Amino acid sequence: MYREKYEFWLNSSYLNDEEKLELKNIGDEKEIEDRFYKDLEFGTGGLRGVIGLGTNRMNIHTIGKTTEGLSRYLIETYGSDISAAIAYDCRIMSEEFAKAAAANLCANGITVNLFGTLHPTPMLSYAVRELKCKAGIVITASHNPKNYNGYKVYGEDGGQVTDKVANKILGYINDVNDFSKIKRMDIKEAKERKILNIIGEDIDRPYIERVKQMVIRKDMVSFYGKNLNIIYTPLHGTGNIPVRRALKELGYENLFIVKEQEYPDGNFPTAACPNPEDPKVFKLALDLAKDLKPDIIFGTDPDCDRIGVIVRDDDNNYRALTGNQVGILLTEYILSSLKELNILPENGVIIKTIVTTEMVRDIVKEYNVELIDLLTGFKYIGEKIKEFEQLGDKKFIFGFEESYGYLAGDFVRDKDAVIASTLICEMALYYKMKGINIYEALINLYKKYGFYRETIVSIELKGREGCEEMDTILEYLRHSMKRTLGGVKIIKKLDYKLSIEKDLVNITENTIQLPKSNVLKFIMEDKSWFVVRPSGTEPKIKLYFSVIGNSFKDSEEKMEVLRQNVMDIIKDAKC
Repeated sequence: MYREKYEFWLNSSYLNDEEKLELKNIGDEKEIEDRFYKDLEFGTGGLRGVIGLGTNRMNIHTIGKTTEGLSRYLIETYGSDISAAIAYDCRIMSEEFAKAAAANLCANGITVNLFGTLHPTPMLSYAVRELKCKAGIVITASHNPKNYNGYKVYGEDGGQVTDKVANKILGYINDVNDFSKIKRMDIKEAKERKILNIIGEDIDRPYIERVKQMVIRKDMVSFYGKNLNIIYTPLHGTGNIPVRRALKELGYENLFIVKEQEYPDGNFPTAACPNPEDPKVFKLALDLAKDLKPDIIFGTDPDCDRIGVIVRDDDNNYRALTGNQVGILLTEYILSSLKELNILPENGVIIKTIVTTEMVRDIVKEYNVELIDLLTGFKYIGEKIKEFEQLGDKKFIFGFEESYGYLAGDFVRDKDAVIASTLICEMALYYKMKGINIYEALINLYKKYGFYRETIVSIELKGREGCEEMDTILEYLRHSMKRTLGGVKIIKKLDYKLSIEKDLVNITENTIQLPKSNVLKFIMEDKSWFVVRPSGTEPKIKLYFSVIGNSFKDSEEKMEVLRQNVMDIIKDAKC
């Protein structure tokens, strides 16, 4: 099958001679198979894959096919007078892919608002809502390595499309079988016909103003912001301008940038994998910290929707915080501040994902605030905000996931590292004024609620064999798991694919009121748990672990035992 697709591309009049030569020069049959054994999958995360020629790669042709399908969906759904917004990040081919998408939409009679320069993902979400577009596209592979790129689709609410809409779009994409049916309009012609508009400051200014409005303790920030010493790295990405702009306008005068990582570069020369979840990307920032001795260090990923934070610990050494730790700190700071200022809404809601720390549940109880669990992916948080807006019964306060994504406010419907950076700086300033640092604030939370510890293990499974192995592991866990793990009883099994929550103690079942997803969660008698799920953006299966101890040492020991016990099961499943 893959050979047929390969030959079709080789003989297509749609490909130029240079592209055909690239395909002819692939000497490895396995490489040919990997490029053509399937179409690059369009899901609720859009497209994401390695840049190159082939049906299973990111290229102008897969972008064209996807956008043609999206165009047909939009026309079928909305009829006429349709507009869309497009943004792109610093990655290789991002601008070219953005213009290719714009050329197709315009050719289909859809007005396009294209950012003239690279912009963060959350600003695309904002632009869709601000310009009353029916859809949005952002070209980015987020924090993946440099050989990746991606294509994310947003609905008219500014959130990533969720399962139902994504499946509809996929149906239209699958109907595009002939390259000659992919429409394209010259960019110059589209501008002259005013069907293509270049946007920038007209969106940037109101967005930054909305970000600044998210400050809770406005007087404190205004008067004392200059006292906070900050090091920031954009990791060669899109955060450089908006993050610096927002913080400077708020009064954070002592903001220092890691110069080697300041400017956009899709080759990421100082960070092979530009992921703020990886402490190694902060090496240059930590070198700078030796002289500057900042109160806080943080970095954003290439499309500026994720943020990683480094703080000083009790021994005055710099320590990277996990996404969960930043999430619980922000939850506590936001809720306590809103309560102190008497502006905490009675119908307020905090949202997290099913793989995010349960510690936040203890915190929200203190403030009589509702906590909602959703599937992994910020698209579901955006969808829930839309629901609150429509029903008017609940007020979204804050949402986060363990993978370093945070959102406050409802004018953006995706994780937003620009907003998060201002809240993190405000929180750091608040604790500095109190005479403690963020790490001490974290320890105080652990002493109050227990020493929660979470970790993630990713198993890379590439190609067709990898996909099959992934399915084997999940089916084994679904049907062949024992009722104990390392001598500890498993009391609950949640199967999100079958929508069944099993109470293994009382032998009862409940229906899970969430979209179906191939995810399994096991909860232990000692309140530890683990989750197994395929990654939605990479050829990996991810395992999430959580334990509670009475000290750091105790939780570390419990974590090692749990992790080893689960990995032994995974080995059994693979055999």
